Formats: sequence, C-alpha cells, structure tokens
Amino acid sequence: MVNLVTPMPTGPLVKQMIDREEVRKVSFTGSTEVGRTLLHACADSVVSTSMELGGNAPVIVLPGADLDLTVAGALQAKMRNGGSACTAANRFYVHGSLHDEFVARMDAALAEMPVGPGLDRSNQLGALVSVAERDKVAVLVDDAVAGGATLVRGGKPSATGAFYDATLLTDVEHGSQINVTEIFGPVTAVVRYDDIDDAVRMANDTIYGLMAYVFGEERAAMTVARRLEAGMVAVNRGVVSDPAAPFGGVKQSGIGREGSSEGILEFLEEKYIALTE
Repeated sequence: MVNLVTPMPTGPLVKQMIDREEVRKVSFTGSTEVGRTLLHACADSVVSTSMELGGNAPVIVLPGADLDLTVAGALQAKMRNGGSACTAANRFYVHGSLHDEFVARMDAALAEMPVGPGLDRSNQLGALVSVAERDKVAVLVDDAVAGGATLVRGGKPSATGAFYDATLLTDVEHGSQINVTEIFGPVTAVVRYDDIDDAVRMANDTIYGLMAYVFGEERAAMTVARRLEAGMVAVNRGVVSDPAAPFGGVKQSGIGREGSSEGILEFLEEKYIALTE
C-alpha cells in the first residue's frame, strides 16, 4: 500500500509523521538545505534516511577529447530540462588545447536553441520553474560578468515569464559564486585549465558529490573518473541515469542509493515516507 499525504503547513506536520514509531524509513529528494533539516528531525528517533540532494556537477574535457562527442554530450548534460536538474552539468573545466574550439562549437549549438513557450514547437528552451528562479540565475550571471567572466552568448532574462536565454560564459574564475552554486538553469560556465591535476582538484573542490562528467580518450578518462569525488561519473556521455545502475551521491549530495539492486535492498522491508520538494 502507498499512501500519499500532502501536509500543510509542511514542516510541523512532517515532523509529527517522522516522530511516529511506525515510521522506519524517510527518503527525500530535494535541496541539500532541506535535507539537513530532515536529518536533524530524524535524529531524535534514529530513523533510517535516504537523501538524494543537490549537486554541482563538473565536466572535465581532457586533451585529445573527441570534440564532436564532447559537445554533443555536454549539451545533453547541460541543457536537458533546461539545466534544471540535480545531475545537470554546471562547471566546465576545459583543457587549454581545446578551449577555444569547444567554446566556439558550444556557442554555435546554443544559438540553435530559441527560448519561449513550449506551445510554439519552434522553441527549444522553455521556462524555468519560477520568476524567482529566473532572477536567481540572472544574478549569478551578472555577478560572474562583473567579476571578470566573458559573456559569449545570452545573459538575458525575459521581460515577462520565467524565461532565460541559453547562456555561455568563459574566463570564469574557479571558486566564484556561479562556480560554487547549483545554477539550475541554462548557463554554461567554462573554466580554462592546463594541468589535469588542477582540473581534478577543482572538480572535487565542492561540498557536493552527486554527478560528474569526463570526456577524453577512454583510458585517460577512466583514470580521471576514478579520482573524482562523485557518486556517479559519466565517461564520454551526457546522461548517466539507468534503471540498472544505482543512483545517488556522496558528501552533501546525499545518503544511500536509488535504483538497481542496491536501491531495492536499501528499502526492503522498510516502512517509509518519501518526500520531495
């Protein structure tokens, strides 16, 4: 039996639900901030939890990467659902030998993504979830440009509605606000690097660890993938979700796994509440 309850006000009533002795499991899909609050609430009763939380996925483009494959994969990783996905690529670390060509190809590809209502089938990029979210993305982009980033394309919110142009930034500083924030929008922020060890260090320099992407010659890409602090790493592909593979993160991107045998065993014979923002 599955019971669906939508409590209002959410916080106090969910706390009452969690405190009931019948509840043995709480799963949550949403932001890291709300996940922390729920973990505190579950601690009183030592309730088992599974958390699928926020992400800030890096993309590492290695020297020698096939740019046809890389750009196609990067577009999938970045622009699927308009960038509003926990697994969306946020931070692009591109080797200096490929940087200019990668940027030029991404620019051309993003130019082919007109933004507007989905009822017009010519549009390829729809609205963000809210005007407030649109404004958050705009602030991040404006802050990056003010800090020295170069706006190659986009950077414009709509006058009405929650639309934001497909945007490409270069000369982004690692550790800048747009680099440490889950953008959750159609913004590609590119950091140039010259040393692979630096790229790995920057990719791991985050509280999040849900998803990462690596593009390059297979042996080199697999070596880098093993060094990344992420629950899931896609090598030479832009989508990693698969019902046969466990889904979940490390660090402050979550606890536990969904999907595959690992996810099934985690929930086996448990009574639980599944929460989503």
